[in-house]
Amino acid sequence: MPPERPLLMIVERFLRETGMPASKLGRRALNDPSFVTDLRRGRTPGTPLRCRLEHFMNTVRSKQQEVR
Repeated sequence: MPPERPLLMIVERFLRETGMPASKLGRRALNDPSFVTDLRRGRTPGTPLRCRLEHFMNTVRSKQQEVR
């Protein structure tokens, strides 16, 4: 399995859990509203980009946990 596939699975789960639109995730996390669409089409992000995205998703999740 290529390394980008697990990232796509993580992103898809995040989108389902949060209800955040894909374009909003890309825009807020990476300033790239087409990122998730590109990822679905096979884009392979580098490590720094992947780390930024994962950091953003973890931050959103932790803020949601605080609200509960």
